Amino acid sequence: MPDHTNWLHYVLSYFEETLSHNAHYIGSTFLEQTPPTWRSFEPIVGALGIAIVIILIGLMVRGRIARGVEPDSRLTLPTAVEVFLSYFYDLAKSVMGAERARKYYTFIGASACFVFLSNLLALIPGFPVPTSSLNITWGSALVVFVLFNVYGIAANGFAYFKHMAGPAWYLYWLIFPIEVVSLCVRPVTLAVRLMLNMSVDHLLLGIFVGFAAVLLPLPVMALGVIVILVQTLVFALLTTVYIGLATEDMHSH
Repeated sequence: MPDHTNWLHYVLSYFEETLSHNAHYIGSTFLEQTPPTWRSFEPIVGALGIAIVIILIGLMVRGRIARGVEPDSRLTLPTAVEVFLSYFYDLAKSVMGAERARKYYTFIGASACFVFLSNLLALIPGFPVPTSSLNITWGSALVVFVLFNVYGIAANGFAYFKHMAGPAWYLYWLIFPIEVVSLCVRPVTLAVRLMLNMSVDHLLLGIFVGFAAVLLPLPVMALGVIVILVQTLVFALLTTVYIGLATEDMHSH
């Protein structure tokens, strides 16, 4: 996707020489194998900024809960966070049951918060959108991939791998490779779907803002809100489903 100039570009430009000197540590792009530049740090710094915001919001909300403050009757940051996280907890509970939802929800909720806040920046022209970079979405998808496999092995042991071979021993040679390929495709679909949707959404908004800065972008922004919510839901839902499938009781199968 084409690069978008944003305020982070101008901030990092002050460190262009240092970043250019260290850009080789990032490595070439996965698909095009083009060498990195100092601008390759933009999505990384943007993602770190989102992570810091999530930590700060979490500390604020946690401090409020620890003080035993009663819930507000109006919509505030703590109540908005509570509604947001409650929705995804109910989603996890409907997929994997209350017991496993409580056990694995910390990661599911953190993933939903990161994707949502990263996507939300697409509505603000001039802001970087970390999830429009394949590096960020691929990294996020790999974390999901590693963790749901770790959770599955911790919950089922050797039965986790045996389950992928199918019920009949004479079909192990056929089913096991298919299941492994299917398993490895999951992070690819997570990463590419999120990156493409957010890149196109941010690009369209930027184009329409160039036409008319006030009224014309509004319908596109309304569509962007839908895209943001849907992509957050899809990422969190697939993460929940993958964890649920990996941690279901396979010893009795």
